[in-house]
Amino acid sequence: MDMNNDDGSSSDGMEMEIMPGYTELITRAYSVMFSAFKDCKDCGLERSRRTLLDHADITWIEIFMFVMCAVMWTQMRRGLTAYFFQPFAQWCCLQPNDIPKMPESAWKLVFYTMSWSYSTYLLFFSNYSFFQNPPSVFYDWKSGMPVPTDIAIAYLIQGSFYGHSIYATVYMDAWRKDSLVMVVHHFITLALITFSYAFRYHNIGILVLFLHDINDIQLEFTKLNVYFKTRGGKDYFFNDVLSNMGAVSFSITWFWFRLYWFPLKVLWASCVTSIKSVPHIPFYFFFNTLLFILLIMNIYWFLFIVLFVVKVMTGQMKEVNDVREYEEDQQKERKNADDQNSAEGKHVQNGIDKKKHL
Repeated sequence: MDMNNDDGSSSDGMEMEIMPGYTELITRAYSVMFSAFKDCKDCGLERSRRTLLDHADITWIEIFMFVMCAVMWTQMRRGLTAYFFQPFAQWCCLQPNDIPKMPESAWKLVFYTMSWSYSTYLLFFSNYSFFQNPPSVFYDWKSGMPVPTDIAIAYLIQGSFYGHSIYATVYMDAWRKDSLVMVVHHFITLALITFSYAFRYHNIGILVLFLHDINDIQLEFTKLNVYFKTRGGKDYFFNDVLSNMGAVSFSITWFWFRLYWFPLKVLWASCVTSIKSVPHIPFYFFFNTLLFILLIMNIYWFLFIVLFVVKVMTGQMKEVNDVREYEEDQQKERKNADDQNSAEGKHVQNGIDKKKHL
């Protein structure tokens, strides 16, 4: 694959483009997408079927590796939870309500730190310049082109993890107010990963993953410090400070990465410049629809962050907590249900009984 030269121009003579503003993104994206829709004389299921057969390229070996890695992540989480995370939480004398939740955050922190570090390496310490020049993700695109091994590894790691995460959200994680949205998010993310790989849109996929994983690191780091700031009946100031710092950093980077860079880099490249580089690009509307849904979900979760900030500033919340958790009255109902079912020897899933199918 031809990469950009040091002077900011690509090897095929295309110059690095300046990142647009929100207004330009909205107007240009609408104009380009509307024009592409008008020019589509043969849009429909039959053309989609032909396009899928002509351009999608994924092998049975790759599907098998995806399934095996998804199972591997599940088993790895079960092992770490049973033999390390949960015993460590008990050894640290965390609060009873936090002991079942700590392994979930610890597992996600480990994974997202690893995955984001790898995507950071690809974008800033290798020959790829997709972050600096997002339109270059579609330079020299060809149907069925080989995927570089380093990017293929990132796709296998991320795709299999989100396959595992669909199962984990329903059967392993604590159920929260937005867990249903989280399941939808995982399905959309998995669809984007799978189809972008099959259609060789892997370059823009790496950029999407990089812009999203950093917030998950900060979220889980903050939650862990919330759990660890009260141990053995004592409050620990250091963890309290770290949880507050993590919350502030999480709020800032969520807006910066997901609501600023994501639309102005990724959506600009996928909606506007992709057609300039690849006329009649396959599944143009499908991919952009999924990316816009992802943006809407990012805005939806940002409302939780704003709600959290408002509660802290107005004194309604005295300490950092996970605003995705149930409200206080729902937590009381859940505790009562826990006590009742514990007495009856029963187990209820999805947030009532925290001990899910580990």
